[in-house]
Amino acid sequence: MKKQIVVLMLLSAVLLSGCGSDKSGIVTQGVGESPSKQVTTQPEQETNAKLIEASENKEVKLYAVNETDGEVQGVTVDVNGKRKEFDWKIADTGTKPQVFYTNLTGDGKEEAVILIQTGRGTELDTYDIHVLHAEDLTEIKVQSYEDIVTDQIESHVAKSDDGTLAITVKTQGKESKFDYGFDSDPDYNQDELAFGGVVIYSLKNQKIKLSLPGSVGVSPTYVCEFNITYKFDSAKNEFVADQIEVKPIEK
Repeated sequence: MKKQIVVLMLLSAVLLSGCGSDKSGIVTQGVGESPSKQVTTQPEQETNAKLIEASENKEVKLYAVNETDGEVQGVTVDVNGKRKEFDWKIADTGTKPQVFYTNLTGDGKEEAVILIQTGRGTELDTYDIHVLHAEDLTEIKVQSYEDIVTDQIESHVAKSDDGTLAITVKTQGKESKFDYGFDSDPDYNQDELAFGGVVIYSLKNQKIKLSLPGSVGVSPTYVCEFNITYKFDSAKNEFVADQIEVKPIEK
């Protein structure tokens, strides 16, 4: 009888050990997300994805999932061992993404921040920014420059008799006026500034910064620069424009 009890105890221990080792690597899955977008905690050595860039102390790693002719069509973000796939595209501009691990929301917890250059050329320099909660890798919205221009920037451009441009900018209750001179009369057909040729995000003092020059002409010619500082709106769970400064660009 004692021998039977010992055998049963040994069998039970083996079965329990087997159940414990069968735990899934899945941490959580967001509502409505496809299985490919779920967060996992697979060991790093199990991935064959190409490492693109990492934060200074390797807390955040950015991997290429699909890459064709040097252009990445999807990525995996790893934050302290938790991973999630995103359909972000990385063009072959010659500039690697920038990866950070820092607290931008002010809650004392770090976020993963990825800056990706989306365009580069003559008078062209554009970036995307992605900010992720480190705990569940959900993305925090960053107010787009288009929304900032629509909601908070009003501009007027008029040609003077001497060929210079008289530019007026109103933002956040302040008005700025300045002239921009040309060697010859500019060829343009617009009564307000254009935006989008240069959109450069950066981080400074745990704040998101945006350099957004305004332009005239098709070429284009950049005549003034908007320096925008974001703040985190906890009610909206979004980074929104907080301070907007404008200054003329000298020829």
